[in-house]
Amino acid sequence: MAERSGEAIAGGEAFGRASEAVTRPPAEAGKAPGRGRILLGVTGGIAAYKALELTRLATTAGHRVRVIQTEASTRFVGTASFAAITGAPVLITEWEADPLRGAFPGDPPPAHAPLSHLQLAETADVFIVAPASANTLGKLATGQADNLLCATALACRRPLVLAPAMNDAMYEHPATQANLATLRARGAIVLAPGTGALGSPGEWGVGRLPEPPALLAAVEAALAATSGGDLDGLRVLVTAGGTREPIDAVRFIGNRSSGRMGFALADEAARRGAGVTVVAANVALPRNPAVRYLDVESAAELGAATAAEFETSDVLLMAAAVADYRPAAVREDKIKKTEAEVELRLERTDDVLSGLVARRRDGQLIVGFAAETGAGALDYGRAKLARKGLDVVVVNDVAEPGIGFDSSENEVTIVSAEHERHVPRASKAEVAAAILDAVLSHRSSTTLRV
Repeated sequence: MAERSGEAIAGGEAFGRASEAVTRPPAEAGKAPGRGRILLGVTGGIAAYKALELTRLATTAGHRVRVIQTEASTRFVGTASFAAITGAPVLITEWEADPLRGAFPGDPPPAHAPLSHLQLAETADVFIVAPASANTLGKLATGQADNLLCATALACRRPLVLAPAMNDAMYEHPATQANLATLRARGAIVLAPGTGALGSPGEWGVGRLPEPPALLAAVEAALAATSGGDLDGLRVLVTAGGTREPIDAVRFIGNRSSGRMGFALADEAARRGAGVTVVAANVALPRNPAVRYLDVESAAELGAATAAEFETSDVLLMAAAVADYRPAAVREDKIKKTEAEVELRLERTDDVLSGLVARRRDGQLIVGFAAETGAGALDYGRAKLARKGLDVVVVNDVAEPGIGFDSSENEVTIVSAEHERHVPRASKAEVAAAILDAVLSHRSSTTLRV
């Protein structure tokens, strides 16, 4: 008890300045950054440490966050840590007063002192429980309200996102699965746990809490679905990664594309309300629960998958690096090192992008990408725009160190028939936002629905 009391005191010191901030006049408070009000529920489990990183990512992205912890969760992560990151007090029981009266950082508190579980549920834009223990899932499924977290969830009319995390035997138990099915049927968004090392030494299986970026992506997708982003209602198809063309049973011809740019585009489009499908060629990156993925290997497989999805898409972002050539003959076994030299004859692959342009229907927008090198990169991009009949082409010089393939940053020029916009070196997430801004601008200028 003494340790818990110490945490509560430290948390109070951490949110002292935030309490002053929310009492500013409304005009000044309106300047506070924030895209959404996220209520985070944290239950007991070793994965509770990931909730701290989720909180940091959310506040860095401009969201305002309040945290409710169960008593058990404080044995894993203290309240002071969440209070320091959010600038707001952490609540554990319905019997403690909320100094902010249910307000979020940057908002003026109400004039009266409301019931905390009702006010937080009313003020939040989305409620995520991460980690969601088997015990809490059972309580939520049966409508129990014996702690502040469960009472708030019962009173919440906003999107409820649940991120289960537990031992694999507990997760796979019929009771847990029945509880999850009940919660899904009531409209809760249940995230699939990961598979891998679990909390106890030697444990391996399903039950890992998704990584914090994936948790934030799910929250932002829920926000976009309710508030309506600027891509709301659009169906966006993205290709990402680099294709591999087999030489024999072991070797292949490939390229250095990691898929980071394509995945950044998908994440940003989903955050802005689009329905997103990604055709991913050999991409080993974390996946966004709000995005649908189709995995492929070769150029032919990418072409077939993209063509099938293209029919119902409004926007195509062709960010994948698709092989131009493939071995003319593929060995089913492994080529042995018995010859001093081996001749490899290559043949052209089908031009996937040109084939899709030829099949486009009215209203579809196609964005190509040109990864080039040297001084003529931009001229080549302009020529590709005209030659292939694209709406927009994104040009980058992959010879520049620190950008392009397998890098977290990029520098591009966005080219259309009417405009050119240079995007200086920035994170691929920021570049993705600029590209989608260009997509919206182009759709508006051609009087298409946005």
